[in-house]
Amino acid sequence: MMHDVLEIEGYQISVARNGAEAIEILRRASPLPCVILLDLMMPVLNGWEFLDFQRNDPKFKDIPLVICSAYQESAKAINPAAYLKKPLHYQPLVETIKKFCS
Repeated sequence: MMHDVLEIEGYQISVARNGAEAIEILRRASPLPCVILLDLMMPVLNGWEFLDFQRNDPKFKDIPLVICSAYQESAKAINPAAYLKKPLHYQPLVETIKKFCS
């Protein structure tokens, strides 16, 4: 759903099914994304593990992170650039992305 909504809004989107895939996409990205939407509950490499990678890599640490999760307390403890509560709704998703991507 996020992919379709943001693509309709004109954004170029890369989608990863898990944290390991997300790392590979980031390593190949040119230019770097203007924002990362992260679900904490992913297989293979979860959101916490991805977050550790992203925040410890100088190349990627400054990319704003938007947590998409039903677990508000856990998500806010990360101190993300923004938080979207699942289930996601169209307008808050688009408004949040517009803050980071012109």
